[in-house]
Amino acid sequence: MPSFDLRRLLALSTLALASLAASAAQVDVAGVKLDDQIDLRGSKLLLNGAGVRYKAVFKVYTAGLYLGKKADTVEEVLAAPGPKRVTITMLRDIDANELGKLFTRGVEDNSPKSEMSQLIPGLLRMGQMFADQKQLKAGDSFTVDWIPGSGSLVTVRGVPQGEPIKEQAFFNALLRIWIGPSPADYKLKDALLGKSS
Repeated sequence: MPSFDLRRLLALSTLALASLAASAAQVDVAGVKLDDQIDLRGSKLLLNGAGVRYKAVFKVYTAGLYLGKKADTVEEVLAAPGPKRVTITMLRDIDANELGKLFTRGVEDNSPKSEMSQLIPGLLRMGQMFADQKQLKAGDSFTVDWIPGSGSLVTVRGVPQGEPIKEQAFFNALLRIWIGPSPADYKLKDALLGKSS
């Protein structure tokens, strides 16, 4: 009888470990490990896609997009309800102020002209956040979270940067940097939409 209990305990332990391993799966993107699912303020988010931003032949950063459920079109991503996250990990050192300017340009290139006036306050705050960082080094990461009821929260190296930016249009404008009609990198756009291997 004791051997039966031992086998049962062993089987249950194996099952528990397997489910723990399944819940902690990771994806490797250019040496950066991204969890395939995360918890954002009580909401389970899935890694929709991840890839590398190239500038010419140089790897600049990895990006990952987390959503409540998978989406493979820009429209689905922008319309998805609930929390969302974009995570960026630098693959090379970069002047943070310059990166902020590139993001502002990405918003300008991908947002309807009619929205630009309402995006300016958020863009100014975001630009200042990056200017305050001075430099982002290889391995540094930051996230931009959309939290319904709060807004867009930027966290750099694990430290929240000021109050959330309330307008969802601002978060969607940031998403369009990577998945809009003139994305920073077309291969990265496909990767974030889950369309590449």
